[in-house]
Amino acid sequence: MLNQRNRIRSIALLITDLLATILAFLCAYAFREAFQEIYQVVLFPLSWYLNLLWLILPFWVFVFYLLGLYQYWRGPGFWKEAWMVLKAIFIASFLLGFGVFALKFQFVSRIFILSFSIFDLFLVLLFRWVCRKIIQYAGHYREDFRYILMVGMDEEALKLAQGIEKHRDLGIKVLGFLFTGEKSSLANFDGFRVLGSFRDLPQILQKEVVDEVIFSISREELKKMENLLLLCEERGITTRVVLNFFPHIISKTHLEELEGFPLLTFSTTPKNEMALLFRRISDFLGGLVLIILLAPFLFIIALLIRIDSPGPSLYRQPRYGLNGRKFTCYKFRSMHLGSDEKRKELIDFNLTNGPAFKMKNDPRVTRVGKYLRKASLDELPQLLNVLKGDMSFVGPRPLLLEEVEKLEGWQRRRLSMKPGITGLWQVSGRNQIDFNEWMKLDLEYIDNWSLWLDLKILLKTIPVVLSGKGAM
Repeated sequence: MLNQRNRIRSIALLITDLLATILAFLCAYAFREAFQEIYQVVLFPLSWYLNLLWLILPFWVFVFYLLGLYQYWRGPGFWKEAWMVLKAIFIASFLLGFGVFALKFQFVSRIFILSFSIFDLFLVLLFRWVCRKIIQYAGHYREDFRYILMVGMDEEALKLAQGIEKHRDLGIKVLGFLFTGEKSSLANFDGFRVLGSFRDLPQILQKEVVDEVIFSISREELKKMENLLLLCEERGITTRVVLNFFPHIISKTHLEELEGFPLLTFSTTPKNEMALLFRRISDFLGGLVLIILLAPFLFIIALLIRIDSPGPSLYRQPRYGLNGRKFTCYKFRSMHLGSDEKRKELIDFNLTNGPAFKMKNDPRVTRVGKYLRKASLDELPQLLNVLKGDMSFVGPRPLLLEEVEKLEGWQRRRLSMKPGITGLWQVSGRNQIDFNEWMKLDLEYIDNWSLWLDLKILLKTIPVVLSGKGAM
């Protein structure tokens, strides 16, 4: 109901953004033309620039979509939306400049890209504001409302009805309530009409215009009203049931279908398949490029490790990944051979309050390993894990098998996201943070995941690595 109508109006925003971007493009060209007359610089024909516009439009929509600008029709508030639009245009313009350079569109000047970005920011925000005002005004005065009848008069039903009334611009309206008890003397329910008992539903469907019926009732009451659900189905009236009798706290709920079977899904992990696909492609391409560029540097590190102490340069260790999948995690060896067996002897020096082991001035660390750990260079071979798909650039750090087995129940939810080379823990203090806080940061990352959050963590990782803050 709300989602479908929200989607239709989000398409209106998408069309509005396209129109604003086209106008911004033309304004930028006109500005560049005026710039030419003042400074006597060469301006290529508009037909040349139009080739660039066909590249910009789908790319702009893609970036806007990934940053969630078409997720909610109503928007998160003007200033927050303005910030989101600013981020989207900044990222898209930066990538546009890179694309212009890669495609060798030498006729496109930096002045044009900058002016286009500025025009686009103001016009997108203006057009979005106008679009919302027009549709909201039309929605409040429309006559083709979809009328919704509520069955059940509990607190959940009231909150839902109040939420529906807030979305009058989406063309929906609460007709009234039906109580589920034996008797009720109420003529209205917090401002909404009470039309009678649930037993009166057949008569009300005969007399009133009812487009949808929403049942907000208990599981026991639902069994008693099966005939009413079948009646609505027979009449072709959309029926919905508020699923407030299932035990869940933080899960997001959505309905899916598989081979004709309706599946009610509770999920606490990100389900934006498009964004996750983009993340995987970025991981693969980024990992491949970095391995190629850093190959000589990686070879030198491997050589130094072999010279400093006997043993292989690469350290392989089994770790738990997504939902408990085992994989081999790669690192540059920073300790002497046989260090794993000596860990039990040093357990009293553990600085964490959980199953993870962190020790200052660990005697097992080699001379080269000390510098590798300080600069986090021992993690570089994990680019192979990113390339293989075992890990991502950003995510919860993969723990040792024995550490995962000692996790408390709520802490194991960190396994529901693919592990990463860096994450919130690394940019928030690393080993200066206790274990429970580390776990909470991982769950905070999962609950708030977005491509923009990944980008922010990657950018914050750079100064943290350079400073060696929190490293041991």
